[in-house]
Amino acid sequence: MIKGFRDFILRGNVIDLAVAFVAGAAFTALVGAFSTALIGPIVGIFLGGGIDAGTVTINGQVIDFTALINAVITFVITMAVLYFAFVAPMNAYRRRTGNGDEVDVTPPDVKLLKEIRDLLQEQRGSQ
Repeated sequence: MIKGFRDFILRGNVIDLAVAFVAGAAFTALVGAFSTALIGPIVGIFLGGGIDAGTVTINGQVIDFTALINAVITFVITMAVLYFAFVAPMNAYRRRTGNGDEVDVTPPDVKLLKEIRDLLQEQRGSQ
């Protein structure tokens, strides 16, 4: 059981996923701070300025359009940077190395069974 766990952890895609998760969380915090400190006030200025910029109060409930616009801009910035920093270069690398976009998700035991089936079919055909 320990060997299986070790193999699972040392598999490249698990480590890559863990690194990507941590990097994504740190990057999201950075973009969030950027949006709060810079984009939020700029959107507030365009929506009227002041403390209540971009908000509407209906029956005591505050609807904050500035926060909504800020969240949308933060999302778009995050997705654009992730795409141009990670996805596009990885796709280019895969095309250059010939790996393509295809990922074989067939479990090893199924691959082995298919090989055995093919060998048995060849043996029957040659008799």
